[in-house]
Amino acid sequence: MIKVLSVPLGEDLTEFTQILWRYEVPHRVVELEHTQEVWVAVGVEPAQIVALYEKCRRGESLEGFVLAIPRAVGQTDLLSQVKQAWMSCLLIASSVFLTFLISFGDNLEWFRLFSIIDLIGADGNLSQSGLSSNLDSFEIWRFITPIFLHFSGLHIAFNVLWIWIVGSRIEIYQGRLTLCLLILFSGVISNIAQYFDAGPMFGGLSGVVFAFLGYAWLWDKTQSDHRIGLPQSIMGFLIFWLVLGYAGVLEALQLGAIANTAHLVGLLAGLAFIPFGKLLATRR
Repeated sequence: MIKVLSVPLGEDLTEFTQILWRYEVPHRVVELEHTQEVWVAVGVEPAQIVALYEKCRRGESLEGFVLAIPRAVGQTDLLSQVKQAWMSCLLIASSVFLTFLISFGDNLEWFRLFSIIDLIGADGNLSQSGLSSNLDSFEIWRFITPIFLHFSGLHIAFNVLWIWIVGSRIEIYQGRLTLCLLILFSGVISNIAQYFDAGPMFGGLSGVVFAFLGYAWLWDKTQSDHRIGLPQSIMGFLIFWLVLGYAGVLEALQLGAIANTAHLVGLLAGLAFIPFGKLLATRR
């Protein structure tokens, strides 16, 4: 990437960066001690970015403004984003792999290895053991592995899309440690809550997705810098989806059983993670 702008640290670049995203310009804002720099992908004409910035600063209309982005730039930036957000890609790949391994829930022998408790007891019937059995048998992984299990193509497609959109931004802008801790925190707590509400037959990244979205929404609402960049209207979408789920509308639309408790607890976990995110940001 190349540097095209350097402006005072106190200047709010939120609107300008949103415009850059609208024009599909791969970019990054780097904050230094007294200034902040705007970097764009190699291949983007710096003079065009400067002209766009001046128009935005003066409040001029952008109607008719054309910004030429070579096709190779977008392709290169995608590869760069994959390299920078490899943990998000690993989360997606693990979900796809384990989902196919359990044959979307049809293969009980594999499913029972990754469900929140072992489903088969010593007598060959469905197990009635509680979560304490995981500790007794040292199967600690069961508290998190249900997030990787999905039961339909639509189910996993919806989740991995949001993981890529939001998870990659959190990873790139706030670091891999923040992303990992948020996954573990929201995944474990939403899994446990869903288990106590509806039993062990569940799975999916939805709780983590709701945590990502809730965290990103509250972070951008309370922080003036290092914004993740999601629209604030996303919270309205989350509330609307929760209402549809608890009202039974989603199941009526043949979308399958909805883990509403995991969604709600995941959202609350994401909101509650903000102080930890701020602490990690301060240490960075």
